Amino acid sequence: MELWLACVLMAVFFILGGVAGFFIARLLIKREMKKNPPINENMIRAMFMSMGRKPSEAQIRQVMNSVRKQQ
Repeated sequence: MELWLACVLMAVFFILGGVAGFFIARLLIKREMKKNPPINENMIRAMFMSMGRKPSEAQIRQVMNSVRKQQ
């Protein structure tokens, strides 16, 4: 096999592998997000209640804002 043909085939396989890897990773991330959704206000309320506190809406908004900043 000639050298230029081997180089072209390797480049094509690398590109195809990258595209396939992108779609597989995208599928896995979507599946994981479905199993473990990001934190929401109800989860924050439950966390406060489990600590024995009744949260105010201002506290819930503050926690949500801090979570969004970290992302």
